[in-house]
Amino acid sequence: MPKLKTKSGAKKRFKLTASGKVRSSQTGKQHGMIKRTNKQIRNQRGTTILSDPDARIVKKYMPYG
Repeated sequence: MPKLKTKSGAKKRFKLTASGKVRSSQTGKQHGMIKRTNKQIRNQRGTTILSDPDARIVKKYMPYG
């Protein structure tokens, strides 16, 4: 069997933790910060763990972790 290719977009956007969860950057932080409240901007720092249904989709794109 040939090797499976990883989706290029997924490998740039997601990382897998040691326990197999999917870590991604917070949503809503790319542009338009002037509209957001300071509380929203503070709470969206760093990264977050994807929910299980979303993580299942992303894992299909990254077959080898």
